[in-house]
Amino acid sequence: MRKAFISPTKYVQGEDELLNLGYFVTTFGKKALLIAHPEDVKRVKDKLDKTAETFNVSFVESNFHGEASRVEVARLQKVATENECDCVIGLGGGKAIDTAKCVAEGHNLIIVPTIVATDAPTSHSAVLYTEDGQFDDYAYFVQSPSVVLIDTVVIANAPTRFLVSGMGDALSTYFEARATHNSYSNVNAGLPCGAREGVCPPAKGTNTALALAKLCYETILEDGLKAKEASDNNVVTPALENIIEANILLSGLGFESAGLAAIHAIHDGLTILHDAHGATHGEKVAFSTICQLVLENAPKAELYEVLDFALSIGLPVCLADLGVKEITDAELTEVAEKSCIPEESIHSMPFPISVEQVKAAIIVADKIGSSYKQQSN
Repeated sequence: MRKAFISPTKYVQGEDELLNLGYFVTTFGKKALLIAHPEDVKRVKDKLDKTAETFNVSFVESNFHGEASRVEVARLQKVATENECDCVIGLGGGKAIDTAKCVAEGHNLIIVPTIVATDAPTSHSAVLYTEDGQFDDYAYFVQSPSVVLIDTVVIANAPTRFLVSGMGDALSTYFEARATHNSYSNVNAGLPCGAREGVCPPAKGTNTALALAKLCYETILEDGLKAKEASDNNVVTPALENIIEANILLSGLGFESAGLAAIHAIHDGLTILHDAHGATHGEKVAFSTICQLVLENAPKAELYEVLDFALSIGLPVCLADLGVKEITDAELTEVAEKSCIPEESIHSMPFPISVEQVKAAIIVADKIGSSYKQQSN
């Protein structure tokens, strides 16, 4: 059996860690292309200036347009070439990070998240969009980022909703990893650039990745609420540090090397609902987690454990929490059909999946979540 595990070369987090960014730039050279939204640069400008001076490096600001599109990637690759940049830095949220991955094409890449809303920073994949924000394609690279650097002070001062959303994304990691493990399905860690053309054979997940996914779940249950309180008060505590690590490192390694299953597929289906567009990725994933637990008939104690945790930190547990007050049968069918397309991760579940099963799971998850929320109030 071929197995695979992939991870960044180095992961580091700490208070004021941005002050060490210049050091990591020096491991590649003296000049870095900085891909970041101007507002994100403004938030950390003092630290960027200080680390540049300390380590005698320079940052070439790119005036990132805000969309991870092929046009923007091509423009920034030209900027990097013209300025003879030695490495690429993706600083900010998901769009800046994914753009940086595409510009660097997996080489000499430093990722600096300023929010921890998803587990994407550690991965060797990116999502491309059209210029007007529509989904375009996935991109895979030969390696993960060279460095993932997180300043916990910056995270503590970001809006708490991003931290909570990241926990919603992390909540899915163990359950999808468990399903993938039980079905002996393939994982993303076996997909280098060009894998879709059959360059590389598929791979299964490792026991190491499954263990990390389980630790991710245990960590957010233990420290999630405490970390939310720290974020609400803009302070760094051990609990917040643990959740930052869970949201980014444990969940990132877990999803990529242990696998995705029904949860992220149902999330993708939910994106067609106009009323849910205001919900973040992690918020939709949180509700989709409940859907997968219903789909696989998980023990009642496990289902209630997830519901209790979600409610304790303010994650959605029903469609209304996502902004979907009503849903027609036609809309529900469309969601389920999109969740079940051949290339979706839902087929990593350890049993055959049908559109009707997914529709039923969403309906029941919505009713259970809504009722449980009312009882808790």
